[in-house]
Amino acid sequence: MSDDLDLNLLTVSSARASVQERQTTATALVESFYTKIQTEDRQSGQVNAYLTLTRDRALEQAKRMDSIVDCGNPLPELGGVPMAIKDVMVTRGIRSTAGSKLLDNYVPPYDCTAVSRLEAAGAIILGKLNCDEFAMGSSNENSAWGPVRNPRDLTRVPGGSSGGSAASVAAGTAVAALGSDTGGSIRQPAAFCGVVGMMPTYGRVSRYGLIAFGSSLDHIGPLTKSAKDAAIILRHIAGRDPMDSTSADLPVPDYEAEIGKSVRGLRIGVPREYFPDEMDADVRSSVEAGIKLLASSGCEVKYISLPNSRYAIPTYYVLATAEASANLARYDGVRYGYRSPNAKTLGEMYRRTRAEGFGPEVKRRIMLGTYALSAGYYDAYYLKAQKVRTLIARDFTEAFKVVDAIVTPTTPTPAFKLGEKADDPLAMYLADIFTVTASLAGIPGVSVPCGRSKTGLPIGMQILGRHFEEGTILRLAHALEHTRAGVST
Repeated sequence: MSDDLDLNLLTVSSARASVQERQTTATALVESFYTKIQTEDRQSGQVNAYLTLTRDRALEQAKRMDSIVDCGNPLPELGGVPMAIKDVMVTRGIRSTAGSKLLDNYVPPYDCTAVSRLEAAGAIILGKLNCDEFAMGSSNENSAWGPVRNPRDLTRVPGGSSGGSAASVAAGTAVAALGSDTGGSIRQPAAFCGVVGMMPTYGRVSRYGLIAFGSSLDHIGPLTKSAKDAAIILRHIAGRDPMDSTSADLPVPDYEAEIGKSVRGLRIGVPREYFPDEMDADVRSSVEAGIKLLASSGCEVKYISLPNSRYAIPTYYVLATAEASANLARYDGVRYGYRSPNAKTLGEMYRRTRAEGFGPEVKRRIMLGTYALSAGYYDAYYLKAQKVRTLIARDFTEAFKVVDAIVTPTTPTPAFKLGEKADDPLAMYLADIFTVTASLAGIPGVSVPCGRSKTGLPIGMQILGRHFEEGTILRLAHALEHTRAGVST
């Protein structure tokens, strides 16, 4: 491989170009990434983003890309681009654990649609990434395989549940990654690690092959080094899938072309409820600076209200846990996954398998969800939460009548210390206070870096848009990146 290639700086476009223009081969590029993973990720005390390396599959794909170049043909758009996948997306013939002991030895017979679409576009999958167990967590400390560490500061969390995805991109051990977002699990770790994280509209990307947490809330999306990379990847994974009845049968725009358009004249809303007095001062100043930069690019800033957002956390944690309770009932030790070796009766097998296989946070959420769905409490909790969800979605519908996008902080604080909130579930849940509303409403959102704390920790700005208008928010994210770069130079 050429000594001029810095793996930390490679983007989707530059990685493809390096192979197409014979600066390196796809095979050599993959081997270089595996060397970097072994030296910077897999050893004790390091990032711990990767759970399983898919070397044989990656090298086979790399060989195919090299043969295309050798024949003098153009690579597909993601040709030769080394990527990694959150381990809640199943991969044919490759262990897929969802970060849980219960699926330690689960080897699926099929591929997640998003993964197969990436590979069809030429991407090379390096491996499966660490995550909170069954995507339940805000710090990536709930994995059965140990916590992921933030590459920007190894004493801090990378965010969750897609912590491994964000950390791999930030550490330069993957050019880009796929994550999943149920209540903030792409956007929050993107903010903590200083990368771009895109949650598409619900239904824009097929969920087929995604190990379910909350079926009405789960999304698949990219984590990348730039809005342009997110736009390129999203175009390839988006679109109708007959294997997912909730996927939208709508045309997929050329997002890369859309982000090149001017943002002048776009109206951005700033909701008062997302800037409370107790917000971290560095987060406030960085996001406000980002808003001023968008205004300097020609955007019109309007102050708006989303009054029902204050009910989002309790609403989310009723609905998400109820859906988790239903989805995780399938893990009973009968058909696949872990089975307790100590059980003598069927009932005992169920109890022991779940007690030994699930971690504490997953058990907590299953219990909360089962309670909310139980006789006598369904109307008081689950049904009421669904009504409040409708009110939250209505707030966004009304706001988007007067603005084209909404700008908020992604997180209330920069990345916190490992273990800092591990014993306080409520404090951990509040780390998602600015992200769960978009998940409940089903609208798209992107987190883009907008500054750093006084101690150098990344801070993210969240940009939310109307249903299926990912192009608009990616355009704003791209404009912020370039305006910030111009100011810094």
